[in-house]
Amino acid sequence: MSRAPEHGPDHWHRRGVIAGAALLALIVCGLALADLFGDSTTTWVPLLATVPALAATAGGPRTVLCAGLLAGGLGVGLCLRHDAPDRTLGMTLAALVVVTLACGLTSALRRRRERVLAAVRSVAEAAQHALLQPVPPTVGPFQVAVRYSAAAAEARIGGDLYALVSTPHGVRLIVGDVRGKGLPAVSMAALVVAVFQEAAHDEPDLLDVVARIERSLARNLGPDDFVTAVAAGYPRPGELEVVNCGHAPPLLVRDSAVLPVEPDRPAPPLGLRALSGETPGLQVLPFADGDQLLLYTDGVTEARNHDRSFYPLAEGLARHICDEPVETVTALHGELLHHVGGHLHDDAALMLLRKPVPAEQTRPAPATPRDAGRVGSLSA
Repeated sequence: MSRAPEHGPDHWHRRGVIAGAALLALIVCGLALADLFGDSTTTWVPLLATVPALAATAGGPRTVLCAGLLAGGLGVGLCLRHDAPDRTLGMTLAALVVVTLACGLTSALRRRRERVLAAVRSVAEAAQHALLQPVPPTVGPFQVAVRYSAAAAEARIGGDLYALVSTPHGVRLIVGDVRGKGLPAVSMAALVVAVFQEAAHDEPDLLDVVARIERSLARNLGPDDFVTAVAAGYPRPGELEVVNCGHAPPLLVRDSAVLPVEPDRPAPPLGLRALSGETPGLQVLPFADGDQLLLYTDGVTEARNHDRSFYPLAEGLARHICDEPVETVTALHGELLHHVGGHLHDDAALMLLRKPVPAEQTRPAPATPRDAGRVGSLSA
């Protein structure tokens, strides 16, 4: 699975410690200089309490203790320099001891929570790899690129799902979005992926694969839950099968044109068939060498910028399309993050499939009139 480059938690922790130490040193030096060169009637001793408090924001209990000792030593020096009464000196030291102990306890509790968060994050990473297994760059006759981003960055996992497998019935894939968030959505996503991977090998008909997912969800979904999904298969050379269950239409790229693959017969999301009585239809599309298919979730197309404008995925795909799916998906993901200001508010998944042109052939000729009519109907 391809993910956006990001700095790990250790990187940001080190930067926080360095920044905190630098600010701590500036405060100590500033207080000392202010006392040496400032008005002799002004006392800076009360500000020394900020030294252990600041140390607690980035360091551990030992760092807080060292900062408290440093502040105490400086406080004693300042009080002696100004011939402060013994009562003032005692109150200063007592205040610094109390602040240091309180900040040390806070720092210890924060460190404990950080360890718990690290453990939860490692479990989430393991769950993500089990649910959304990495996709190799080549599967069967296709070049493949995947990019997944969870809105909950600490969890690293969400309700969007994808899977791509090579089966005796050809390459098959699914991209979907579970209604809701949190652990229930993750659980449903795991169920869909598991059933799809099993049924994709067993069922010769792609509609039967979708039906098995529907039956499994009917036994496990709540009354208000559902899953939108697009399943696709490549059973024969030159033909691509698509089953859309209430999901955003995939984008077909052919001869530099980007065309939405609108379903011939709209079908409800998975889990709602019993309520509507409608069944999805099977679309068969010509898929020649050089053609590409982009599947995605609504976290991409519904991402808004500060002007509340949606991200124009089809236009972005037309700008960044190339013969390397990884480069295309990386450029799309980067543009998407720029569009929303760097942080997604919903899970987002992109999967790009490309049928490469054999090295000994030139790029295929434009679509025949018969194929052109079929492709043209996709944009209707």
